Amino acid sequence: MQTDVQIAQAAKLQHINHIAAQIGLQAEQLEHYGKYKAKINPQDAFRLPAKRGKLILVTAINPTPAGEGKTTVTIGLTDALNHIGKNAMVAMREPSLGPVFGVKGGAAGGGYAQVVPMEDINLHFTGDFHAISAANNLLAAMLDNHIYQGNALQIDPKRVLWRRVVDMNDRQLRNIINGLGKPTDGVMRPDGFDITVASEVMAIFCLAKDLVDLKQRLGNILVAYSVSGSPIYARDLNAHGAMTALLKDALKPNLVQTLAGSPALVHGGPFANIAHGCNSVLATQVARHLSDYTVTEAGFGADLGAEKFCDIKCRLADIQPDCAVVVATVRALKYNGGVAKADLNAENVDAVQRGLPNLLKHINNLQNVFGLPVVVALNQFVSDSENELAAIQAACTQIGAQCALTQVWEKGGTGGVDLAEKVVQAIETHTPKFKFAYDVNLPIADKITAIATQIYGAAKVEFAAEAQAEMANLARLGLDKLPICMAKTQYSLSDDANLLGCPSDFTLHVRGMTVSAGAGFIVALCGNMMKMPGLPKVPAAEKIDVDENGVISGLF
Repeated sequence: MQTDVQIAQAAKLQHINHIAAQIGLQAEQLEHYGKYKAKINPQDAFRLPAKRGKLILVTAINPTPAGEGKTTVTIGLTDALNHIGKNAMVAMREPSLGPVFGVKGGAAGGGYAQVVPMEDINLHFTGDFHAISAANNLLAAMLDNHIYQGNALQIDPKRVLWRRVVDMNDRQLRNIINGLGKPTDGVMRPDGFDITVASEVMAIFCLAKDLVDLKQRLGNILVAYSVSGSPIYARDLNAHGAMTALLKDALKPNLVQTLAGSPALVHGGPFANIAHGCNSVLATQVARHLSDYTVTEAGFGADLGAEKFCDIKCRLADIQPDCAVVVATVRALKYNGGVAKADLNAENVDAVQRGLPNLLKHINNLQNVFGLPVVVALNQFVSDSENELAAIQAACTQIGAQCALTQVWEKGGTGGVDLAEKVVQAIETHTPKFKFAYDVNLPIADKITAIATQIYGAAKVEFAAEAQAEMANLARLGLDKLPICMAKTQYSLSDDANLLGCPSDFTLHVRGMTVSAGAGFIVALCGNMMKMPGLPKVPAAEKIDVDENGVISGLF
């Protein structure tokens, strides 16, 4: 059986000019990065006649080691919609180098449902993440230089909030002391690195509607407090103009293609367990303008990515999805039902039944909290039995969600025709009634409690003293009327990664809180979430290689 990278390398790609022509753009309107990828100016796209495409959000159950294939289904659904005669585009996130070289692998789909050129997308691509890292670290350098050069703003070195970033899993950099050495080497203070996708610059990049909005948001970044407790923003350091200059070209969405030749916009990439987990607003808006159906995804399970897509991205960008697709697998539900990973290939209908509450909770949230029609994409594996598949389909039917078997990894778009047809039917027969999970003007604690009780199923929320103090501080600064970005484990509906299935009567613990004032949301830190992952004992990087002809192997 061919690997994902071998399938991608064997594909015959169309020149990017041909892909652009499908959506009405001319070759001279592209900024070419070789033959198969290009940046597009959103203004060129918005000058074309508007199609105002229906927006399809692809989400999933809580991720498991068995794998669900959400990105693969996202791409396969786009190809399937085009296969049945619809005009569809996909808008999705760029992969981070951290997971590529860590344990998760790339994020360009798999099998015959991939965006290509797969190696480029999973590695340096068009340099967007490097630009975001540079903008983040320019702000850090200017902040420390201000302190060293006399500290006119009276910044308290022990109340600096802004950290440096690198797009790599590197636990060694989580906590450092900078400014060591001679007096001319800077002022010594505690510091640390986050992964680039956790940077507020990444979140801002993905929420900005244009360059003007980007610069204003960058200026609103809260970077530190003065010795008297006054907030210090990036604009106080006059850093936002230069940061915007670094991001000027990166802000243009990247145009590539699927293996089937469907147009794809791959742009931005915040994590969904520590940020809002969605591709850029600009890419989504461009895709909707140029297609009848836009397929997009949100990271991890529906409790994280889909909730943040609805409550943060839709709220700030004034958009709303027309349908939600929840990706699940027999294997993942058996894992939620208590089966060990090594035993997932054996038929076990009882375990499927025990794992089903996780899927049903996500469906219920999307239907009843957010008011969306839901189609379940049951991603098939050869080990799935008819009895197991039938149990899942019956449970979905009982709560009013259509269920489609998908084989897009193996067959590409033709393996997703049933899903595409059911998604179109759901959109055409549903009366729009989209709503948010909470009123943004509520107190911070009430907004967090609404998410915890409605979306997660928690009985109550406990706020640590540090979190309570920061809520009071944000109210003092007038920053309490922002949406909430929950930072918690992706593996459970709770903040305990070991509580699988659909836990109930649990307490959600909020240990701390930060504000992303530029992005426009408050981050609630739950459990032991951190912003710099580490590599596993055997990282994926050990299996990645390149031969003397430049052919890459080991990417997945």
